Amino acid sequence: MTYKELYNEWLTSTYFDEETKKELKSLEGNDSEIEDRFYRYLEFGTAGLRGIVEAGTNRMNIYTIRKTSYGLAKYFLNNYADASERGIVIAHDNRHMSKEFCLEASKTIAAAGIKVYYFDDLRTTPMLSYSVRKLNCIGGIVITASHNPPKYNGYKVYGSNGAQIMPDVADKMLQEIENIDDLSKIPTLERVDNENIILLDHKIDDEFIDAVEKNMIRKEIVEKYSNDFKIVYTPLCGTGRVPVLRTLEESGFKKVYVVPEEEMPDPNFAGIEKPNPEESIALTRGINLLKKIDGDILIATDPDCDRVGIAVKNLSGEVELLTGNQVGGLLTEYIINGLKEKNRLPENSCMIKTIVTSEFGADIAKNLDVEVVDILTGFKFMGEKMTQYEKDSTKNFIMGYEESYGYLIGNQCRDKDAVTATLLIAEMALYYRSIGQTLYEAMIDLYKKYGFYREKTTSIYLEGKKGSEKISKIMKEIRNLNLREIAELKIVDTKDFLRGVDGFTKSNVMKYILEDGSWIALRPSGTEPKLKIYIGTKDKNDTIALDKLNNINEYFLKIVNSIE
Repeated sequence: MTYKELYNEWLTSTYFDEETKKELKSLEGNDSEIEDRFYRYLEFGTAGLRGIVEAGTNRMNIYTIRKTSYGLAKYFLNNYADASERGIVIAHDNRHMSKEFCLEASKTIAAAGIKVYYFDDLRTTPMLSYSVRKLNCIGGIVITASHNPPKYNGYKVYGSNGAQIMPDVADKMLQEIENIDDLSKIPTLERVDNENIILLDHKIDDEFIDAVEKNMIRKEIVEKYSNDFKIVYTPLCGTGRVPVLRTLEESGFKKVYVVPEEEMPDPNFAGIEKPNPEESIALTRGINLLKKIDGDILIATDPDCDRVGIAVKNLSGEVELLTGNQVGGLLTEYIINGLKEKNRLPENSCMIKTIVTSEFGADIAKNLDVEVVDILTGFKFMGEKMTQYEKDSTKNFIMGYEESYGYLIGNQCRDKDAVTATLLIAEMALYYRSIGQTLYEAMIDLYKKYGFYREKTTSIYLEGKKGSEKISKIMKEIRNLNLREIAELKIVDTKDFLRGVDGFTKSNVMKYILEDGSWIALRPSGTEPKLKIYIGTKDKNDTIALDKLNNINEYFLKIVNSIE
């Protein structure tokens, strides 16, 4: 059907509720908006669904949730003999319609014949990942749009290993979803009080927190020095408040100050346009509180508590937000040396990072005799590696991270875990304080030892159908340019991951390695309507590293912006 035919069907069919019809009727005459809402079904990718909460096939609503859930159920039933009994666990955050979408998914999947476990209230993404394996489920779902603006919601799908589903599985699920051509025939239950839908209690929360706290390395430092160590924490109005505060308190941190305006769950995120700890503007209140109480560190978790950002005082005494690459390098050094000190570092240890992550942490790990494994962007690939190592015992995973503020320490999850990361970051900052250093000073010492690594990530937002087409055009034309140099630096290696290189699964990523070791990568985001450009440089002199970074960034942006 054309987008106009779909629009008219939603307006006239008795299957759709009156509120939905009223919303759609208000769009009459606005052809561009109608087209954007109905030109496709909301794309189901390797991260599941993510979109604006509105009526329409290209939006997040109960009808697209039902279609996706039924397709997912059919995939599991057709591919796993024990799917019905093992079941699927579903969690949700505090975004608009999250609870309703959770219940809708539960009723649809249960009606299809699969047992469903769901939580009575908000849960974090790492909690969902943990629960899949703990309950021996065939899969899992978390209703969240992570750090997207308030108008968005999403639907992330997990496999039995507790990691987000791999691209080949996503393709098969997508086929099942696309085979559903009549929404009115999708089975669903009237209520969740059904023997096939099980409400989980708090026992599993206690088990998760216990697993998190076992990752502490120098607990005696907390017991000895935490009395005057001040942590400012913000959950950015999301799901992190309960597990993070409980973990910090039980681990011995005595002075934790929560940003009051951002403490309680709020689907509008207290007016924060993008509740993303990568962006300093989202941490304005936290930074102000840190200054007010003269605190040691600000820690912020995003709404589904899988990413974490931190801010500390720099050498000038100004509060500075550290990058994901900087925190990853610091954690790499702290965790490996700490485990060595405690005789807890296993043989064949490895650290995992993505291909667009700085080499800062990787070089530290290698120097400390820990193997580094590169993966494509996405923690699903990290989860896949962890599952492989668990089966074949070839490596022992210690930690992994990506530049976009996602960290995983330990084996309790197969996805980003901001609860554990918060605990280890707090412990690390307190450790350096105990030896007379700030976290920033510790980072500078690492730079002096390994070189100054400088990175920059630029996001170009291109929303809607035209935006999606523009992103595709940019990627295509960049490939066709066959670049030989960038900012007067020769390209010594071009990696087109869409063709399959270095043994990786095919992925829409271009990466250029320059003659001085600098690098540039370009890829569409898998979770947001944007194109991401990553640049990394390194030099013994910080000024030179920064100059190279700025020159490369300016040069490459001119290339991208010239594509119309």
